[in-house]
Amino acid sequence: MLFNLANLPYWIFLGMGVLLFLLVIVSGGGDDDMDIDADVDLDVDLDVDADFGTDTDTDADGEGGIEILGWLGIGKAPLILLLATDCSLLGLFGWMFNVMIGGVTGSIPTGFLAGVVSVMSLFLTLVTGGFISRPIGKIFASFGEDTSSDRFIGCHGTVSSATLPKENQGKIGQVDVLDPARNLVTVNATLPTWATVTPKRGNKVLVIDRHHHNYLVVVKDSTDQQAWLDNAY
Repeated sequence: MLFNLANLPYWIFLGMGVLLFLLVIVSGGGDDDMDIDADVDLDVDLDVDADFGTDTDTDADGEGGIEILGWLGIGKAPLILLLATDCSLLGLFGWMFNVMIGGVTGSIPTGFLAGVVSVMSLFLTLVTGGFISRPIGKIFASFGEDTSSDRFIGCHGTVSSATLPKENQGKIGQVDVLDPARNLVTVNATLPTWATVTPKRGNKVLVIDRHHHNYLVVVKDSTDQQAWLDNAY
């Protein structure tokens, strides 16, 4: 029953879901900005309708429709992740129901019973997919994060040591840097030899380069930062 060819449609959906999940991993968990924009657009549409005198019943129907879409996960998670989740769940639920019913009746469901299985699988998929796609998106986003050391270059940080020495002094300081994935990481840092402004604990700095054992930083919005920008561009 488990590998009966009657389960082929559900295998196809499951395979599509797995492929989409791989695409989500490569792309870094989907685009959350697009979801935010979608929510904003929906809110703007409602406001526009209200401004043009749309009656209360129409507004209520519109808000109810948006709530239903949100309940299904639309606008709450990246679309590609929602599709990956729904395809995987549809394939899994359909396959599972076919095997369970086949184990009881002795044959894979056909005809009307097969239709009932499809409807039940679709309903459970829509309900479950909307709830779990968001937390799954956060998990898969970690697979697409840049973990290279160069990711800190161009990021801002806060000096956590008493001060920062220059790179030719044989010492190092420490800086708490917020990377592009919004992770706070403490790194070893020094100032370039040409720096004229020495930061102290709590000062904001900009990471401008990486050496083997530490990063080069300059004080944020200082003459050193401007000098570095002038040379870089």
